[in-house]
Amino acid sequence: MRRAAILVLLAAAAPSPALAHAIGGADAAFVSGAVGPEPFPFLYLGAKHMVTGYDHLLFLAGVVFFLHRLREIALYVTLFSLGHSLTLVAGVLGRWTVDPFLVDAVIGLSVAYKGFDNLGGWRTLFGRQPDLRLVVFGFGLVHGLGLATKLQALEPNPEGLLANLLAFNLGVELGQLLALGLIVGLFAAWRRTAAFARFSAFANAGLITAGLVLTGQQLAAFAARSGALA
Repeated sequence: MRRAAILVLLAAAAPSPALAHAIGGADAAFVSGAVGPEPFPFLYLGAKHMVTGYDHLLFLAGVVFFLHRLREIALYVTLFSLGHSLTLVAGVLGRWTVDPFLVDAVIGLSVAYKGFDNLGGWRTLFGRQPDLRLVVFGFGLVHGLGLATKLQALEPNPEGLLANLLAFNLGVELGQLLALGLIVGLFAAWRRTAAFARFSAFANAGLITAGLVLTGQQLAAFAARSGALA
């Protein structure tokens, strides 16, 4: 399906690369001004953040691309969720200082990594494939750190912060399930057509390209900011 690969490439060229999956506008103002527990608004914001987070969704699309069994999908999604939940909560509460551009650059690399992995690149080069369970969990930690940097930048009020973080994370999980259900359904329908065998390699090449573009955009933004501060 050429259209699927084209959509992957278009996602990589989405606007405001330096602000990938950022929280802006009225949402940002709400997070900055919230005092005390606000579970339902934060749950909504978490779900919205994941559904519009194209870099997260591209990685998940790569993870489930060749998975057929719901048990396998559940395993890897659980590992990814555990990873990003840990660093999201710990990163904000612990006030970890991590450059958001560099974190997002690694998130872009995670997309490219999964496309390369799906094409059998690691087996071709090294004769073996890294343990996907460890890879998905590890990249989950990085993706969660990316989420944490976006919240940290808004300087949320410490009053009610833990409750709001947990609600936000729950929203992320719900948004992820919603988006993943659509992705898995589309892949299941695509696999039933002859086009899947013909264009699956092309689509994964598109994932590699998208990931590298995302990484390049973030590194360029990091270099530009570093130059401006010099």
